[in-house]
Amino acid sequence: WLPDVLQGLNMLTCLILSTWQKLAPMALMMLTSHQLNTNLLIAMALMSTIIGGWGGLNQTQMRKIMAYSSIAHLGWMILVISFAPSLALLNLLIYLVLTSSMFLMLMTLNSTNTNKLSISWLKTPTLAASMMTTLMALGGLPPTSGFLPKWLILQEMTKQHLGALSALMAMSALLSLFFYIRLSYTISMTSPPNISNSSLTWRKKKNLTYVIPILI
Repeated sequence: WLPDVLQGLNMLTCLILSTWQKLAPMALMMLTSHQLNTNLLIAMALMSTIIGGWGGLNQTQMRKIMAYSSIAHLGWMILVISFAPSLALLNLLIYLVLTSSMFLMLMTLNSTNTNKLSISWLKTPTLAASMMTTLMALGGLPPTSGFLPKWLILQEMTKQHLGALSALMAMSALLSLFFYIRLSYTISMTSPPNISNSSLTWRKKKNLTYVIPILI
């Protein structure tokens, strides 16, 4: 239900639904993690990462892409929550920072689909570069901050003698990484060859919010 719901909302509501709404369920799951069925959690986590990666491949609407990204990241949190709740919390915190930054940048650029995203480099090069870095971090590409929780989770799964599951999770993450790289390509390599008549918006005062993913 999440992709269709986000598609019908504005960016600010999408931001709240993708971040703030996850705090209460994740807190409840962490408090009751020792009582949850581990096999059920593993199955749900694997399904979430596969569905989140596969569903985002053919999307052109940014809100749907972020929704499938949310589903995929939730799978990583669910996977490790019964083994190491602290890693699930780390993953959640990094996800909240990156997703919040991404939505704020999309709100600033007023980009709701990939076509509008392709002209972002002409309008605000600095913001477009920050968005590319955030996308790479969301995809878990090293050496960005998004790679750290995935690496630690895979390491924990290996310690629990779940090597095959770790391999499946790593391969499912490649699906998400593909559409993140595609978005980065759209931002940087598909700018139309025209001259913008607008003022030099890239010289405006920088907002620290957009630099947070790079600093982390």
